[in-house]
Amino acid sequence: MTYRVVHYINQFYAGMGGEDTAHVPPSSRDGIVGPGLQLQNLLQGEAEVIGTVICGDSYYGENMEKAQAECIEMIKAFKPDMLIAGPGFNAGRYGVACGDICAAAGEMLGIPTVTALYGENPGVEMYHKKTYIVETSDSARGMRDALSRMVTLALKLLKKEKLGTARFEGYIHRGIRKSFFHEKSGAERGVDMLLKKIRGEAFETELEMPVFKKIDPAAPIADLSKVTIALCTSGGIVPFGNPDHIRVSSAEKFGKYNISELKDLTSENYESIHGGYDRVYANDNPDVVLPLDIMREMEKEGVFAKLHDFVYCTTGTGTAVANAEGFGQAIGKELKEAGVDAVILTST
Repeated sequence: MTYRVVHYINQFYAGMGGEDTAHVPPSSRDGIVGPGLQLQNLLQGEAEVIGTVICGDSYYGENMEKAQAECIEMIKAFKPDMLIAGPGFNAGRYGVACGDICAAAGEMLGIPTVTALYGENPGVEMYHKKTYIVETSDSARGMRDALSRMVTLALKLLKKEKLGTARFEGYIHRGIRKSFFHEKSGAERGVDMLLKKIRGEAFETELEMPVFKKIDPAAPIADLSKVTIALCTSGGIVPFGNPDHIRVSSAEKFGKYNISELKDLTSENYESIHGGYDRVYANDNPDVVLPLDIMREMEKEGVFAKLHDFVYCTTGTGTAVANAEGFGQAIGKELKEAGVDAVILTST
């Protein structure tokens, strides 16, 4: 039996261009496109790439529900046994699209799905529990290795072969734990690991814990009356109409807005586009999330010297840690260059 595989790629790997064509809507082609050629060679006749679905990274990111629905219909038309997406490496928008379409195809079409991403790609955090993600290098230099490991895993899934651990099979763990009989009890295995650790020997934990960066807090401000303070929010407050098209969840960008002439936020000039809370009160009075009115009063009273002329806004719900970290670094750099001394970050 020859299995039928559909390959999902972005506009760049389809040879349609780079950022200048990132807004192209979904399309499909029969057979192989771009890296699908190497994919087909690695399948060695056990499966065939019968179609390719293509979508621009920006189009998918800015129209996720619509793009997902369009791509699913195109994939479904090929009557596939499997969907393979990417590899997306460390490309954030591409990685999110690969993860999202794989998760959707698995749920809606009931077929196995595989993609491949760099460990810090935001698509990993968002979708590792919903699809198989092979870990790759951070760039297309690792294309050959990524495709090879994707195919190995894909064929096992197609043949319904029993899989070993995520580490053994080469994919990022999905948070699934399965019970099985082991020749040693948990206590014995725990002691064995402890002794290996004491002796400085290599060992593998059976329960990987998340690792978070430790950030030293900044020194306190000695005299507020002399500082410039900036306002930032992850509460989704943006100028009315959302001019930067920031997503209601899983944000991939932030907005920077001039408030130098504003003393208050109203339902006529700002709104909430946040997808994680009831927006009624925030839309009635955006100051409840981004307190410009109170900050202006304190500025006038001399509690601090000046409110920065710009606010920075995004949505926090569902936003990948890697994206949030990138926002913070970019915003922090701008604020330091602007001579801002302190930041108030409001949430929900």
